[in-house]
Amino acid sequence: MDIQTILQVGQTVLCDGQPAALPQVRLEAEVLLAHTLGVSREYLYTRPLQSIKGSEKRQFEDLITRRFQGEPIAYLIGCKEFWSLPLMVSNEVLIPRPETELLVEQALECLSKDRQGIRVLDLGTGSGAIALALAVERPDWQIVAVDKKEAALNIARKNAKNLAVTNVEFYQSDWFNYFGDDHLHFDIIVSNPPYIASYDVHLERGDCRYEPKEALIAGEKGLQELKFIIFHAINYLAPKGWLILEHGFDQALALKDWMQFCHFKEVKSFQDLAGLDRVVMGHQ
Repeated sequence: MDIQTILQVGQTVLCDGQPAALPQVRLEAEVLLAHTLGVSREYLYTRPLQSIKGSEKRQFEDLITRRFQGEPIAYLIGCKEFWSLPLMVSNEVLIPRPETELLVEQALECLSKDRQGIRVLDLGTGSGAIALALAVERPDWQIVAVDKKEAALNIARKNAKNLAVTNVEFYQSDWFNYFGDDHLHFDIIVSNPPYIASYDVHLERGDCRYEPKEALIAGEKGLQELKFIIFHAINYLAPKGWLILEHGFDQALALKDWMQFCHFKEVKSFQDLAGLDRVVMGHQ
């Protein structure tokens, strides 16, 4: 079977009789076949009649089946782009999402680019997406990234190595536990913590079905971890240090109230490209 034919077969399976889905499934089939063959998508266009091996055909068909059943593309190919950086991912970590880039943008803008000696803490780093994006943009910043799962940290460390990033240190910690009573002070604390309510129907839809639940669910209302971070961050922020959090679309008011209660200043929220409240921040 040649490349052109097997792509058509894959598209037919993914399309499942819905013509409107064709542009998306064509892209997905190409990504999966390129991954199977270890080539670029452009290669597929230049050699449509090239034959593929039986083992490659079986591998591609397995990936197509798993994708048809709903498994995320990022987990199938083990990679996801974030902030134009190729990141290794697995089902041990959340899949980095475009809306999280808003958090990176605000972290980069809250302090002068020329300011020296900046220390940043990334809580719940997962694949390392936020920490590594900041590290690439600000190589003079010293960044500490923590996660309670060693499996996630292994992925984050590999991503740092692949990107040749040297200004991030990774530690296993359940939020601030690693630091104990040694209250190190950071100029910025960032986090994309779990913020989905335990009863949220989205947990049974799309990519969420396959992602680690402990990285998604935060109690009955989805606010448990965000509240914990806000009430404890004060102990780890330098004077005028910023706390920047990603959150659910309907949580901004509660978070701003808590931040003001904890005497944060200039508390404000920002909307993502969909027009939904997504990031809240304030400083000491």
